[in-house]
Amino acid sequence: MKVINSLKSAKARHKDCRIVRRKGRVYVINKTNPRFKARQG
Repeated sequence: MKVINSLKSAKARHKDCRIVRRKGRVYVINKTNPRFKARQG
């Protein structure tokens, strides 16, 4: 899990990335390739 400023660039890394809001934080999750997980905030 990386903490990064721009989730737009993180979403562009892989086609299966999804942006999810949980508990006031924004996450990028990827079911097929979990190493692309990231969060912001």
